[in-house]
Amino acid sequence: MMRRWVPSCMFLFLFTALVSTAAGLAQVGKAQKEGRRPHLDAMNVARKMTWYGHDTFKVAADKVIYFDPFKLKAGLEPADIILISHDHHDHCSPEDVKKIQKKDTIIVTTPDCAKKFSGNVRTMRPGEKLNLGTVQVEAVPAYNIGKEFHPKSKGWIGFIVTVPGGVRVYFAGDTDLIPEMKNIKADIALLPVSGTYVMTAEEAARAAEMIKPQIAVPMHYGSILGSGEDANKFRSLVTQVPVHIFEQIRQPE
Repeated sequence: MMRRWVPSCMFLFLFTALVSTAAGLAQVGKAQKEGRRPHLDAMNVARKMTWYGHDTFKVAADKVIYFDPFKLKAGLEPADIILISHDHHDHCSPEDVKKIQKKDTIIVTTPDCAKKFSGNVRTMRPGEKLNLGTVQVEAVPAYNIGKEFHPKSKGWIGFIVTVPGGVRVYFAGDTDLIPEMKNIKADIALLPVSGTYVMTAEEAARAAEMIKPQIAVPMHYGSILGSGEDANKFRSLVTQVPVHIFEQIRQPE
């Protein structure tokens, strides 16, 4: 009796393992077919990300990349690349850039912001791409619809940054839910949720389900406008994409 039972259990175990493996490979194949990376790759990059509040993120994936540094304390890890989306003081902050800028730091921004910085400054407009060695940067549109805080005519931008391993991080910038988002292909999407100047939580949820990243992350709250309630509302509304809410790093005084 034991001799019959053991092989049957082994068969069941092997069958279950094969089914599970096939399902996992099917998901990976689907992600690759759709131009997306497997979820594990995106998670590995997300673990290397830090949120300093508002729209300020650091990504430490081969290169140290900062998005829209604002209200930083001294002593943080220096940047290899700094990306600045537009000319508002809470995004384009020369005093904060100086805190993380080193001699060879590359600053990538819009032409109207570029004049505020010195060093290795590159400019981008929507639709342009820039190869920075192991990191590729694409500038994408970011603007308001029906309000005038971020006019499309300004040419302000968000970024899609491709880091080693092929993971694409979309930093939406200050934007509403715009038609161009349907063409965004990203594994991690950083989306503003606070309303007034940018998308509301409801609009950001629609953006997340339009883009279908591996991970959606709320931003643009907890500083000038918006709160954790906006982030939690965003998470409750997004049903098709995993949402990760970063804990803000409290910087030493």
